[in-house]
Amino acid sequence: MTTTETTSQAAAAVVAVADRVLDGPHGDLRVRVYTPGTTPVAGLVWAHGGGFMHGDLDMHEGDGVARRLAAAGVLVVSVEYRLVTPFEDAAVGGAPVRGDGVRFPVPSEEVGFAFDWARGADLGVAPDRWSIGGASAGGNLAAGASLRLRDAGTPVRSTLLAYPVAHHALPAHSPELAAKVAAIPGGSFPPPLVLAMNDNYLGHREGPTSPYAFPGGQDLRGLAPTFVLTSDHDGLRSSGEAYASELAAAGVDVLLVREDGTTHGHLNQPEHPGCARSIARMAAWLTTDALLGTTHEPSP
Repeated sequence: MTTTETTSQAAAAVVAVADRVLDGPHGDLRVRVYTPGTTPVAGLVWAHGGGFMHGDLDMHEGDGVARRLAAAGVLVVSVEYRLVTPFEDAAVGGAPVRGDGVRFPVPSEEVGFAFDWARGADLGVAPDRWSIGGASAGGNLAAGASLRLRDAGTPVRSTLLAYPVAHHALPAHSPELAAKVAAIPGGSFPPPLVLAMNDNYLGHREGPTSPYAFPGGQDLRGLAPTFVLTSDHDGLRSSGEAYASELAAAGVDVLLVREDGTTHGHLNQPEHPGCARSIARMAAWLTTDALLGTTHEPSP
């Protein structure tokens, strides 16, 4: 290895991290900006997971993922969106649903706002090089924001969804997935729990009245190329897989990858080899134009 190559790799590993407070649509909105040590090749606005109720910028799914993507040349804007008020009993689908506190569309609008801000903030990434993404509930927010941005005519380079909550009601498991979920002690995201979590996000049990709340089953035509990454042993995998199928049926270029041997939230498990594999896949998607495809015109 030459001295020039060594210096270049060392520079790429240096990541500058800075918090900023934006004048968001619902008050102060904190974002954390991860700037690579070399000229960034792409930008990503990223939303962590946590069932809409939990999580923060410091969890590995937020901070660890952003740092490693930035070391690969991606400028990352991680969003501290407002968390919804937790429900009181997460054990059953009959958990109380309250309409007060933070509910949809607040977090979704904040993630979309952060994307608009990043594109125009002169962070060193061209406006047409920005992608939007998130994990689990953050994947829902990113997917919903991608619909909102499409309808507003805002260009998005790509969407990156890790084990997303794409549907209000969990799609049925395949026999292969059902067997894996049954083998997990305590199961994994039983449908009543998913429905309770999602109703809590909405603040009612009448189901979504906006396509931006749960993009699964909505009109997905004209969306940017999308990478859907799923966990292998994960009840929510059926939602990610169904959403990828819906995207393909709508004429959207889509890449679906199941990370072998992982459970839900594996981006929060830095010691697991599947975490490193997934982040490497994400970096390749964001930095390699040949993988992307293009945003096609909506079918009539």
